[in-house]
Amino acid sequence: MDLDVVFLGTAGSMPTARRAPSATLIRRGGERLLVDCGEGTQRQLLRSDVGLVDLHEVFLTHFHADHFLGLPGMLKTFALRGRELPLTLYGPRGLDELLQSLRRIFGRLTFELAPDAALPRDGYELRTFPARHGRDAIGYALVEEARPGRFDVEAADALGVPFGRERGALQNGTPVTLADGRVVTPEQVVGEARPGRKLVLTGDTAPSDLVVAAAFGADLLVHEATFCEDEADRARETEHSTALEAARVARDANVRLLALTHSSSRYGGGDVEREARAVFPDTVVPRDFDLIEVPFPERGAPELVKRGARLPRAEVPSGQ
Repeated sequence: MDLDVVFLGTAGSMPTARRAPSATLIRRGGERLLVDCGEGTQRQLLRSDVGLVDLHEVFLTHFHADHFLGLPGMLKTFALRGRELPLTLYGPRGLDELLQSLRRIFGRLTFELAPDAALPRDGYELRTFPARHGRDAIGYALVEEARPGRFDVEAADALGVPFGRERGALQNGTPVTLADGRVVTPEQVVGEARPGRKLVLTGDTAPSDLVVAAAFGADLLVHEATFCEDEADRARETEHSTALEAARVARDANVRLLALTHSSSRYGGGDVEREARAVFPDTVVPRDFDLIEVPFPERGAPELVKRGARLPRAEVPSGQ
């Protein structure tokens, strides 16, 4: 099953000419999970190969304006389309209060807003963890279940396991009895369970041992890096991270790839990347419309695809 992360907005705190505020889309198979919805997110979706799909879920990391200002406009667009599907919003404590305030902006909607903290899914789960950025900021971890081991066809042939339901039962962990009375167990023909994938998005946060614990062993850690070390004091004052601090989190968490976002406009991507790579070489600094593909571990490492989600200019939908 395909899994990737599309970076729709990578700016820190305010938009720039080339970067939109925070918005990240996780695509897993046919699912689309939007994490944060900064100003202009629906326009970014329209400029990407994703399009303004009828999202079923939006996940907010915290309630600073650069992480949710795109939500009222997007919800209003859905309402104008006559959408009737429910939309579930997730977020830390205070979400109900935010929604009540936003209703004054986007008016009556034709679909339900249902805050929900239960995050078990088919084949994976979404876990929340506390971030260090104000009282109630959280991050999200997508953690897939372990997969069955590979079926050893040669071993099954040698044991005389017939093709069909017997092999399916063994693959699913159930012993089978052969026609001659012998019992074959899954351990005889199925290898060890294979790990699923894990990706972690911190939202805004100062460096934290809680983030290290949540991200431990992740294939991909998307961590904010608002500042470089020349503004370390400012980072501490505002509960943000420097690129160097984020790199230390990635190193301590033993992740496979670190992606840095939420960078201040005072820095170029190269500055941020160089600082982080001094501690954690496997670091990238995505721009808007870049994506990172996350294959199963046995198929390779996560990989940054530059402008991988950007529509060619000729294909961008025109206004009406």
